[in-house]
Amino acid sequence: MSQDLAQYADIIEQLKPVVNEPEFNQVLLQVASDIPKEKRFLIKMEVKRLAKPCMRTIDLRGHVDGKCKKYPHEGRNHYMDDIAVDKFEEQLRIFGRYTYGVYEAVQSTENNFRLMQEREIAQERVEKARPELKKRSAVLEQFKVPTVNLLDYRQRNTERMNFAVAVEIFNKYNESMRGLSVDISLEGLQVKLSKDTIFEKGELLFIYFRGLESEFTMDKKNGIAYKLVKISTKNDVNYLALQRDSEHPNKSFDQFLESFIHGNKRRYKVNMNNTIEAITSKTSEQYFSPRSPTLPIYIDVVNQTLVPRFAMMNEVNRETLQYWQDEEDNCRLNFLLTQERLKRLLQKSEEVRECFVYSFTHLQNSKVYFYSASFEELMQKDLLKQVFLGFGSKKASWRVYKIALTTMVPEQAHIPLSIPDSVGSKVKKLNTPISARLMSKLKNLRYLAHITDVTSITGQETYNDFTFNRDNLSHLRNFGHPRNRPPADIQVVRFKNEELRIESRYRLRTHIEARFNGDDTVHKGVSEDISVHGLGLRVELTKEYAGSLEGRVEVAFPRLQAITTSFDVMQLQYEIIYHNVDKNILHLKAAPGDEGKTARSFFEELIKKNKANLHAESDEEEIPGMGQALRCINARNATSLSFLMSKEGVRYTPQAGIIGKQDERVTLLTTQYAERGKVNLEFLFRDRKQDSPFVQSGVKTVKLENMPLRQELFVSFDNSQKDSRMAIIPRYSHKFESNTQRQNFIKEAMNRGQFIAIHVMLTTTGKPDLSMLQTEINYVTMYAMHRARELEKKMWSIAACAHLVDVTDEVLVRYGFTPAEIAQNRTLDGTTQIHNPKRALAGSENSSSPQKPEAQNPQNA
Repeated sequence: MSQDLAQYADIIEQLKPVVNEPEFNQVLLQVASDIPKEKRFLIKMEVKRLAKPCMRTIDLRGHVDGKCKKYPHEGRNHYMDDIAVDKFEEQLRIFGRYTYGVYEAVQSTENNFRLMQEREIAQERVEKARPELKKRSAVLEQFKVPTVNLLDYRQRNTERMNFAVAVEIFNKYNESMRGLSVDISLEGLQVKLSKDTIFEKGELLFIYFRGLESEFTMDKKNGIAYKLVKISTKNDVNYLALQRDSEHPNKSFDQFLESFIHGNKRRYKVNMNNTIEAITSKTSEQYFSPRSPTLPIYIDVVNQTLVPRFAMMNEVNRETLQYWQDEEDNCRLNFLLTQERLKRLLQKSEEVRECFVYSFTHLQNSKVYFYSASFEELMQKDLLKQVFLGFGSKKASWRVYKIALTTMVPEQAHIPLSIPDSVGSKVKKLNTPISARLMSKLKNLRYLAHITDVTSITGQETYNDFTFNRDNLSHLRNFGHPRNRPPADIQVVRFKNEELRIESRYRLRTHIEARFNGDDTVHKGVSEDISVHGLGLRVELTKEYAGSLEGRVEVAFPRLQAITTSFDVMQLQYEIIYHNVDKNILHLKAAPGDEGKTARSFFEELIKKNKANLHAESDEEEIPGMGQALRCINARNATSLSFLMSKEGVRYTPQAGIIGKQDERVTLLTTQYAERGKVNLEFLFRDRKQDSPFVQSGVKTVKLENMPLRQELFVSFDNSQKDSRMAIIPRYSHKFESNTQRQNFIKEAMNRGQFIAIHVMLTTTGKPDLSMLQTEINYVTMYAMHRARELEKKMWSIAACAHLVDVTDEVLVRYGFTPAEIAQNRTLDGTTQIHNPKRALAGSENSSSPQKPEAQNPQNA
């Protein structure tokens, strides 16, 4: 409702119940007799508009201060909170059916964040004499950034020219309004009007170009027929998006318009909003995809069986692929994506198709044996959970994976340009759909499984406390993957044109011998992986070391020594940078200077000579375009939230947010205190005034060490609070001094409202592939060089990306909360009290090294 009509809101409320009655006009005269005739006419039109049937679906999730639930009505599913439902049913009784009046009333309840924000803005205006409040607001605003839908933008069939001329619009009732055109094309028109618009979406309108009648021969008796496609409002002005109506053709106007646009598009400038939107979207994708830590798996459906076909590898997620390679470099990733797990995921609702899978490996006689179990599988018997988590977490190969399943369609592989074919032959060629041969390989793909490694050091140490009886180790055979029944292969596809700038770790499972602090005692173990240049090494000792694990360690590789005569790998010097509580898992770093030179040189040579096996067999694609097609599908189906950062001075600030299809808790957390189309990331930078803020110092660490950085963030969330700084209380996990403190924080958060745990991963970004952007950048340059320069400047400012993965349920499992409490935490409203969880942790118990597993039926791990 416009401000002019707002003063007559009481009268409009009186007229609503009688709008469809014969005596409506009489009642209008009675209740508005002292109002000028022209205002009375506007009131009548407003009430009539409110009474018209509405086709819109209401979705208030993230827009109101309340828990929204599904509300079916006449074939549509609305999502409303209790206050909105009451308002909906009240207005339904008044109008007798679902109308625009019902829709707008529901959008204006007192707990609507938009209205609350407007009230806060009004309050700020009252308090504008206090400059310190304004300064604080400006600081916080920098963390509110627009969201970007990757590779989702409008493609135009014809060029649209910026064009401002006076127009008059008539509807079928011969009611008219005057406005001003904004842009025009052969197929469409955009017009801006005052906010008192009397037209509605879908109706047929006739446009008279009054501003052209004095310069060109126009038909003054017949208007040009358009259909109203969309109404949007900005700064109290309505914008009508109109499309030519094919049932009312006008060839003479078409000829005039085509000639007019062709002759004047350089004078008036082509409207390039959708092209700029496309460049922004594609640029964000180029910074996101090559460094995303999530491994996408593309799944076919064959006779109701889910068959993983392709894996899309980049320079960060390759660690997951390498982990699931056996000693012969065969990919065994399907051990993780078992048919039972995929079907169980498919049975869940689309919003929560996710699970956590724990895994470890065992090396016996140079053969790798894989073990994995989902939380649901472990919950079948408490003994299984205790043995698997307690024993498995004591191994260097311990991993925790989050698997999220989402739907996809093969057509998402085609990404045309944002500009029409008519611009040129090169554009037309680039807009050509993908080949039939390629589509034949994609046509049966229906699902994407996103696998993310969310292993944490504190998590692994916590699982170490799960007690088990060593006599029960035989139960691990339930989770062993038989080597004599290997799963079907998954074809690995690489990201095209990737730059290898991030330091990767490579699987290296072989026996080692270690000597600590110059002692002659030999401690045997197994290596897990190495990093490029041999700088890093992760090993697992057969049994824990009783002495001090500070300083140097000498590592010998007996089996590797047998294959090299150029290097002495029996006395490699390393420094210990981390060890677990049990002192059986060590993270090592090559000693600096000449002492560590042999280790660095040997492994650099080893990796160099085995790159074909460590990366991929060939860069040549079996079917041209396959890598690009899968990349586009994945970008359009991201499941978790990420955001890009640029460097401004010495600090990194967020620039754009990428919202995923799932991780609803994180999405709500970031959107609830931001305007529509934005995310509020301030809580991630809450430590910005401390000596070593995580994001700022973390990005610098990533750039220095060329390794992705991970950290867990615990959040206490109370959405009943009006101020985001009071509603969201974050604390990075490494800031707690003990698990007891972490547990207490979780319980207090659940009592207060809701607990959310986020696995935060920081990566640097590579260079954008300009070959994918150049055509559209050139198009913008042609008409607005300054805009093209702005886009390129912004493009090259991006330096880092943060990936946020919801790991709440896994963290609650880790700290002993029951399945019922975990489910309850998904829907907490701040009033439910959580009792102390019964932790499945107790004193430690000695466990022995695993015995030899059988090839067909693994026994002990």
